[in-house]
This record gives sequence, structure tokens and C-alpha cells, in this order.
Amino acid sequence: MIEKQLTSSPLGKKVSYIDQYDNTLLFPIDRKAKREEIGIHGDLPFYGFDTWNAFEISWLNMKGKPVVSLAKIDIPANSKNIIESKSFKLYLNSLNNSKFESADVVQKILKADIDKATESDAKVALIDVDQLPEISFSNFDAICIDDLDIEINEYSVNPNVLIADKNKIVSESLSSNLLKSNCLVTGQPDWGSVLISYTGSKLNRESLLKYLVSFRNHNEFHEQCVERIYVDLMRQCQLEKLTVHARYTRRGGLDINPIRSSEEIAPAENMRNIRQ
Repeated sequence: MIEKQLTSSPLGKKVSYIDQYDNTLLFPIDRKAKREEIGIHGDLPFYGFDTWNAFEISWLNMKGKPVVSLAKIDIPANSKNIIESKSFKLYLNSLNNSKFESADVVQKILKADIDKATESDAKVALIDVDQLPEISFSNFDAICIDDLDIEINEYSVNPNVLIADKNKIVSESLSSNLLKSNCLVTGQPDWGSVLISYTGSKLNRESLLKYLVSFRNHNEFHEQCVERIYVDLMRQCQLEKLTVHARYTRRGGLDINPIRSSEEIAPAENMRNIRQ
């Protein structure tokens, strides 16, 4: 189903550069097929957002002078669609030689177009590059498990390696910078850091690290990987509470940072890690 959708996507294809505003460039992908693949039918078992940071936005003012900006976009997890990232870059580039009266006008246009493509109520904020945005630069406030001295020989997703001690109930936050997967279509690598915050049976850290590394050759979009991690942890370890938050590195002037939680949450703090 999703493969058929992607045949008409610009992803992985040579495309013409369009520098006049064109909202038809946005390519939505229905979340349903990949969610059904991991056993999600009907109501979602989580809350969350996909936070996009866009670093290459420009348009012309009414006198033809270029304006540059950053943007933060929060797309709710209950949106019908995600937006294919290359199409989003092409869409943003289409603003480059188009004239707009103000940043407020551009922000409203972006929101309207993103809402239409995702079928959601997204949050869109333009950020003036001359003003230091309220973005923290830090690591996850968690125990990093990357220094565990373990042998790994599996690089295809395997939730069966996950182990939890049902006799020990804990609340803790664990993190790893070793998350890597590949683009669903092009096979290009996606690099990320992930935070696992949970309450429930104590996770075996060696097994968790093996599981996260098993994504290394897996082909799936960022949002889908995070949902798979969430569902696998809940299903295999029967946790009481869980939040999975991934920060992916930038590609094409965009980074995508999904968060999924068993608790109803606001968009995550837009912290930046060292690779972002």
C-alpha cells in the first residue's frame, strides 16, 4: 500500500527546481498502512507530535528583497498523514522568489498548507534568525546505555531480544545515540538519538541496546521507527508508562523529531543535541 503511494512521490527522483509558491508540491503519506503493520488499528495507543525544524526558508518582501527565517512545526501524531520530507523541502523552496507582505502572512500560509496536507491542526512558528531562539543545547537527561560492553550481531529489527524484570518496578530514563535506520525509499541513512522514559518492569539495558541497534539496516521513516519502538516496548515489556522521543540529524535543511507517549503531552521541548 505505502509502496504504491510512494511511486508518485518525488523522493529519490530527479525533479525540477520550482521557485514560485506551489502548495501542490507537498506529498502526504497516510499513516494507516505502517501503523497496521505494527498492530495499530482504530484508536491510537499513544499521544505525541512530530516536531520539524526547518533551517532553509526564504521569500521576497513586497519590494523584492529576500527575507530568511527558521521554522518550528509540530504535527500531531493523530494527523491522518505525514509529509514526505523531500516534498516538504521542494515546497519550502517554492517560496524563494515569491512575494509576501509579511512573515505573519507566510506563517499563516504554511499552517494552512500543512494542515491540509496532514489533515490536522499543526502548530507553525517562524523564528527570526536575528533573534536567539529559545532552543536549549544539551543531551537527554537520562542514563546513556551506549558504553555497555556487549556483542551485537543482529541488524534487522527484532523485538524478541527485549527483556524486562517483572520483579523490579522502576521509573527511569535511558538514552542512546546509536539509533540508525534507512530511508524507506532511497536507503539513505537516518541518524538519531533516542530517549526511553518509562515506569514498569525494569528493562534489561543490554537487551534494549541490542534492540535499538537492530534498526541499523531497517527501512522506515523517522515517525514510523519511533512508533515501532513504542509499540514493541509496550508489547514485549508490558510497561505502565512510556515515552519515546527521538532527535534525528538534519537532512536537506530539515530535521524531524517524533515523540510518542502513553500520557497526553504538549510538543516536546525543542532541545538540540550535539549532532543537530
